[in-house]
Amino acid sequence: MQWETVIGLEIHAQLSTQSKIFSGSATSFGAEPNAHASLVDLGMPGTLPVLNAEAVRMACKFGLAIDAEIAERNIFARKNYFYPDLPKGYQTSQMDHPIVGKGHLDITLEDGTVKRIGITRAHLEEDAGKSLHEDFHGMSGIDLNRAGTPLLEIVSEPDIRSAKEAVAYVKAIHALVRYLGICDGNMAEGSLRCDCNVSVRPKGQEAFGTRAEIKNVNSFRFIEKAINHEVQRQIELIEDGGKVVQETRLYDPNKDETRSMRSKEEANDYRYFPCPDLLPVVIEPAFLAEVRSQLPELPTEKRDRFQNEYGLSVYDASVLSASRELADYFEEVQRVSGDAKLAANWVMGDLSSLLNKQDLDIAQAPVSAAQLGGLILRIKDDTISGKIAKMVFEALAAGEGTSADAIIEAKGLKQVTDSGAIEAMLDEVLAANAAQVEQYRASDEAKRGKMFGFFVGQAMKASKGKANPGQVNQLLKQKLEG
Repeated sequence: MQWETVIGLEIHAQLSTQSKIFSGSATSFGAEPNAHASLVDLGMPGTLPVLNAEAVRMACKFGLAIDAEIAERNIFARKNYFYPDLPKGYQTSQMDHPIVGKGHLDITLEDGTVKRIGITRAHLEEDAGKSLHEDFHGMSGIDLNRAGTPLLEIVSEPDIRSAKEAVAYVKAIHALVRYLGICDGNMAEGSLRCDCNVSVRPKGQEAFGTRAEIKNVNSFRFIEKAINHEVQRQIELIEDGGKVVQETRLYDPNKDETRSMRSKEEANDYRYFPCPDLLPVVIEPAFLAEVRSQLPELPTEKRDRFQNEYGLSVYDASVLSASRELADYFEEVQRVSGDAKLAANWVMGDLSSLLNKQDLDIAQAPVSAAQLGGLILRIKDDTISGKIAKMVFEALAAGEGTSADAIIEAKGLKQVTDSGAIEAMLDEVLAANAAQVEQYRASDEAKRGKMFGFFVGQAMKASKGKANPGQVNQLLKQKLEG
């Protein structure tokens, strides 16, 4: 039987506000346990929450960016459940009246096609604390620094059909919230994490299968692996005569498997009711207009502009617009060098390779955009060849000079473009390889093509890579054919 996968994602984006959603406590990461927990965060009797206006502004920014409905009137509710790191015994969230309604986001798939993923809603809520199970002599500790941190929970429609599509969607959300400046997207610190709702059904069937939810997956790689494992588990279970149970599961990356945590709760299990301590939030048209005026150029808009303005392919434009920092870096290289295609090739090639090897972010790039742009200029004006350019790039990355010009001068790497000098060098090469010259001239066209590369290699070796390759090819052909 052929099976179809159905996936819906719930992404929790921690908003980059300075203080928590209902208190003045700091939201900075890495403080000593419970250093950022006020009486409000601790749920002490008599304390009252005050809504953080910046969290509302950020949620509206996101809603406008996904072309969603923004609720004029949205209401906070209490989601009741007991857990040790939830000191109030309930989580303040939104249920029936979320701030952001239906919207959509377009994602680019591996084959270059664009698919639209529906977004059901995005609502504001407070984060819970964190249970710590290490170094407590067999007991667990509770850190409430994270309790009350503002979250935007982004709920997709079940429009995703594979693990790779899921990763593409999460990457698109990740890029968008970073472009908007509403979340730093640091998945390792839990700033952005994902719950994956996964089910399978026979191909062609309209009704959904029973879904399992994989909680709190915090990396793109783990999202793909967790979904693939869960899909396989469900298919094997059904084909062996079993039934998928609606439940919450946890992904264990060490064993590359999902395992059951608890049966899946329904909304009525949480006994939602409107929070009596918070007034309804009214979004006025003037406020929304102000937020709209603050929207930056969005990833899809930047991708389209890169194609139209710089003539880049869909793939190149998509890669370079994937993050705001990478896009800014590329545009600065392009501005300095005046060559968009070369800039794209170097940023996506040598620079990306360097960053991957050293496990660095674009913001930590050891070669600045201005330095790379200057290097490309020297390729364009034939000061250096492409091969020497790679040597200069490595020197820049190693901090051996402040600019490409300085390194070229200090190391004597200027390309030889004097025809007379190149001809003299070629004469020496041909004289030293007289037997091969005779063999070349006695060969047919097909064999000559293979042998020609030998002479080019010898010539470049003799010039220590400094001879202009184009001139070498042209003059060498004339001499061999002559």
